[in-house]
Amino acid sequence: MGVFSALTTAVSGMTAQSYALENISGNIANSRTAGYKRVDTAFADLVPDAALRRQVAGSVQAFSQATNSIQGDLNPTRIDTNIAINGDGFFVVDQRQSGVGANTQFSNSNLYTRRGDFDFDANGYLVNGAGYYLKGLKIDQVTGQLVGTQPDVLRITKEQFPAKATSSIEYRANIPAVPATTQKTQGGTEFLNPASVTAAGTAPNTYPANAAVMGNNISNFLATSIPGGSVTVYDTLGKATSVEMRWAKIDNGNAAAVPPTTGTWGLFVAQDTSATGAGQVAYVQAGQNVTFGTTGQMVTPATGDITLPTMTINGTTITGINLTTGGNGVTQNGDVSGQIDARSIRQDGYTAGTLDRVSVSAEGAVIGTFSNGQVVALAQVSVARFNADNSLKRLDGGAFEETIESGPPIIGLGTSQMVGGSVEQSNTDIADEFSKMIVTQQAYSANTKVITTAQEMLSAVFNIIR
Repeated sequence: MGVFSALTTAVSGMTAQSYALENISGNIANSRTAGYKRVDTAFADLVPDAALRRQVAGSVQAFSQATNSIQGDLNPTRIDTNIAINGDGFFVVDQRQSGVGANTQFSNSNLYTRRGDFDFDANGYLVNGAGYYLKGLKIDQVTGQLVGTQPDVLRITKEQFPAKATSSIEYRANIPAVPATTQKTQGGTEFLNPASVTAAGTAPNTYPANAAVMGNNISNFLATSIPGGSVTVYDTLGKATSVEMRWAKIDNGNAAAVPPTTGTWGLFVAQDTSATGAGQVAYVQAGQNVTFGTTGQMVTPATGDITLPTMTINGTTITGINLTTGGNGVTQNGDVSGQIDARSIRQDGYTAGTLDRVSVSAEGAVIGTFSNGQVVALAQVSVARFNADNSLKRLDGGAFEETIESGPPIIGLGTSQMVGGSVEQSNTDIADEFSKMIVTQQAYSANTKVITTAQEMLSAVFNIIR
């Protein structure tokens, strides 16, 4: 029976090498397929049961060996929605079942892929070149928190981003101890001219909150105050208007106060710089005076916040805006120029905008850049990791399915990173596959020689009978 066994063993060898060649052929065919994971071939010997000294080499069987855990090269594409995972993990994706547009129905099953050539379709879904739809979690644009816990198909539409009214102006500046006003008052001092302010206090150099400068007093006011900078703010509808500020020194403070002060200032906001009459308001003072201590730090207001008055500027009403200084953002120190050094003036409002661009961060956040300059996280791409990547079941289009052997998915990037604007290429090495192909061919040919030899030996046996 040895000759007949040799025949069947050689046939098993040819079958195994054919199987290996099939895998090699598929690897070479998909050497340019994004996210493709090559399939290697492993061989196992099959030994028949026999006595110890009668055991034979046995036949062979071929098995597929996955390389899902081996990363391919990352290729930059300059397409913002293309994503590659640098490290372990798979994108969570789904398949379209029926419907179109907002009525698209999905299979609601989690599949996994490394193919990250995602791009928007006409309905705002991110779909890759094999037709799989990217899944993730939406992010609440107000709170910045994730919405839900289970990955869902991401749909990002170009809806208008709502306007936000300005509520805070961050102000960082140094006010000179001696302002370079163009006109000196009260015996040659640099103080604000009381005559320029309506409803001035009865005590010397005191002014009530929200004191006003009328149009007929603009020239006196400008001559005894210095510019403090301007900033564009927005109302609830996103309408923009410019807030122009001026500072005027009221007195040199009180050395006997606790704590002692070295200067008191009033902040005025322009309401209508074109006003000319005595009944027309040109500037309005902010809610309270600002005083500075002996080291130039702000003493009052203690919070460092200055409330701007409610007023209408060029038809736009501003209200509820605080000028925030952070406590030490505004100082009173000597400055030879006598002018205010406004280092930073920033506000938190903006007009309505539309989505201009979408990109993906290293942490997997889908970032939207809007026409109003806002950059907001819109969603979080879901990534799944497995304890046994190579035990996933392969599907068409570079997708994989969870199996008992792979274990359940672990959601999260872990130590991996996402690379936006890039796609992972096939991990097939053409040179290595050609080497395997040569070896496979030689092994296949050798098995055919065994069959030829066994046939000749059988022929010799048959010739004995003759």
